[in-house]
Order: sequence, then structure tokens, then C-alpha cells
Amino acid sequence: MPRGKTVKGAVQQPAGGSGGIESLPDGILEHILGFLPSAEAVRTSVLARRWRHLWKSATGLCVGCCDPDQQVSVEDLRSLVNHLLILRRGSPLEKCYFTFDAELISDDDVSHVNLWFRHVVTCKVHVLSLFIFGRSSGEPRLEQDNLPLRSQHLRRLELTTVQVHNSLLNFSNCPALDHLKIVDCKLSSVNKIVSESLKHLCIDLSVGSCDSHIRIYTPNVASLRLERFEGRTPILEGMPSLLEACVKITHSCRDYCTNANFFWTCDCGSCDSSDSAANGSINCVLLRGLSEANSLALKSDYGMFIFKRDLRWCPVFTNLKTLLLNCYWYVPDDFRALACSLEHSPVLEKLTFELHEWFGYKVQIKLRVSSMKRSSAISEHLKKVEINCQKVDNTVLKVLKFLCAFNICKITCNAPHSFIFLTFTVMSIYMKESMQPSKLVRKS
Repeated sequence: MPRGKTVKGAVQQPAGGSGGIESLPDGILEHILGFLPSAEAVRTSVLARRWRHLWKSATGLCVGCCDPDQQVSVEDLRSLVNHLLILRRGSPLEKCYFTFDAELISDDDVSHVNLWFRHVVTCKVHVLSLFIFGRSSGEPRLEQDNLPLRSQHLRRLELTTVQVHNSLLNFSNCPALDHLKIVDCKLSSVNKIVSESLKHLCIDLSVGSCDSHIRIYTPNVASLRLERFEGRTPILEGMPSLLEACVKITHSCRDYCTNANFFWTCDCGSCDSSDSAANGSINCVLLRGLSEANSLALKSDYGMFIFKRDLRWCPVFTNLKTLLLNCYWYVPDDFRALACSLEHSPVLEKLTFELHEWFGYKVQIKLRVSSMKRSSAISEHLKKVEINCQKVDNTVLKVLKFLCAFNICKITCNAPHSFIFLTFTVMSIYMKESMQPSKLVRKS
């Protein structure tokens, strides 16, 4: 290349230097500054004349307790953040993270946090997170304004340990939103979550109303996680685009039955309430909304009647290929719930049981279904069945006996101390059922 000429668009090296961070374009430096805590990003203004205003156009904001060893209260941040947002003059943001310690938030701070939250939405932010940590049991969460969000640019919203009202979760005016994560939030005044653009939804450890169900209308969601919800179980409306879902109902849920023999024979007022028994499948709480999924993990603690109630009008899972169930779906000597779910899964390929997950899994049993002699009540595509458990106990043996009707032809066990016992037990089961003994193969 002739001396004195440069390639068009190339960045010139500073005189007497070999490049480095100073050689980077402003756009890249503004992106890098977005990863720094906002206070540190502002301090870069003293580095050189070029850096004086770069922080005002940083593509990200990190406000609050970014370092666990350096806690800062909202009150101490007020002046900095107020001036920061004013001097930025609405520069567009790719991401913004607010992180505060619950113990360092006073009642007077709530209005400031809400104002900052609303302001960054007007800055065309794409990813917005409000994370409150360190809340002790019983302490109030930071309460957000009961106002809807309006943004053509917001794509991801994460709320942790805040109190949310109804209007905020109506995302009709956020057409780009595709990720919503709600963790440990108070939703007692919420009656509906609405978004036609949402693709991924996670609600975990949150508290709803004890008197009414939250209706979730997200027709285009592809991934759903609903776990450990306290209050009445949310109602899932149609989700025709759903690919995978994990639903776990625990004892914190309000929908429980106190009858010890709850599963199929109970006819108490809770299990047979009129709002569930009158109008058939339209009153399904969860299963109707999950019926289009390709992969499902359905877990529940004993005594919770939502899945039991939904099974009365169990829809056909026309696309379901992978199903994971826990002990809820079969009580001792009663496999009707399990049988019902299998009968309504015509294209099921893989079935997994997780037994006593709170103890951890030390044993994995893999089974295959015979292609020659199988029950007509199950999917012809079902090839793999797995049992994950802590040990081979009476529950595992009863599950194996139930599965014998599916003509299991091969068993692989990864626990050497359980293998011999399992071998003789399964062979005994087959003999009692007048079937050919299975071919058992020890996992290498």
C-alpha cells in the first residue's frame, strides 16, 4: 500500500502509541461502559477529553448493589441516578439492571425507584431487570405503580421480589416483549397476565390471591415454567405455540385437599367444587393450556387436587413426545392418573419418572418397550422409559409391575448394589404376570 494512504474506515492509531482501548470506536467504548456499575462509568469522564461525555451514551446501566461487598442504599444513590438520567437526555439503552438490598430500601425510596424504572422504559430499553434481594420472610416487597408499560422496544423484563399490580402485567402495549420472568413477587391484586408477543414465561415462588385464579393469556408462548406458586393456581388459557413446559404445584398452593384418601375417591367440597364440575373442559385449570406442548414436566405434592380435577376432562396431548412425572401421578396400588395421561398421549416417545426427588437420584433404571407386544392403550411411538430414584424400594417395584403391561424387553440399571435385587424382582413380576422373563443388561 502506498505510503501516506489508509484504508477507508480504518481506525488510526494514536501518535506514538500501539493502539489499545483508545483506538476503539466510540460505539464500542459506549458498549463496554454499559457493563460497568453506573457510578464507575461516570468516573471515566476524568480519563481524557475524549471520555468526558462517553458515559452519557453508554448502552447499559447497572444501578445499585452490583458488588455484594459494597452495599449502597437507594437514598445514597438518589442524587447520582437522578443526575445520570437527566444528563443522558434519553439516550437509547440496550439493557438496564436495578439491584437493591431489601434492608436498605425505605418507604421514601419506593417512589424514586418507580420513577427510574419508568424513565428507562422511555429510553427504548430492550432488557430491563428490577432485582430486590435479602428479603426476610414476612417483609414487604417493593411495590410498583399500578400503571401499564408502553414500549415498542422492550424485549425482556425480569422482576424479582416486588409487589406487582394488575395493570403492569397487561403488556398489550409492549409488542416486542418475548421474555418475562417473575420470581418471588406478590401478585395478590393481579387477575390476568396478558401478552400476545410473549415467547418465554417463568413464574416462580410468587404469591397470588387466596380467593381467585390469575388467568394467563399468552397465546404465542413457546416455553413455560410455573413452579412453587402460593395462592390459587393460575389458569392457563390456550397456548397453541407451546413447545415445552414445567409445572410444579407444591403445598404452598391454596388448592389442596385435607382428605388423606384424596386422589380418586375423595368427594369433598374442595375437590368437587361447583366452579369446576359445571362446564366440562372449559374449567380445566392447567391441562387444557398445556395440551399442545411437545415436552412436559408435571409435578405436584400429594394432596393438591388441580391435576386430579383436570384429569376428568383430560385433553388429548396431540404433540406430546416427552413426558416427565413425579410420584403424584401414581399412589400406592392406584395408577389411574398415570394410565389416563398415557392414553391421552398418542405420539409419546419418552416417559420419565422421578421418584422422591428431595432425596436426590442415585439409581437410574432405563427400560424399553417391545415393538411386538405392547398395550393398545399407549403410544406406538413410545420407546424409552426411565425411572430416576434414590433406591429400589417398594414404590419402584410397583411402577415396574405396572409397566410390565407394556412388555418391557430390556432393563439397564446404573446402581451395582441394586442390580441383582432388581433382576430377580423383575423376573418374579414377569412370572406372576405369565409373561416371558425380561432380558436384563447391566450398564457398562
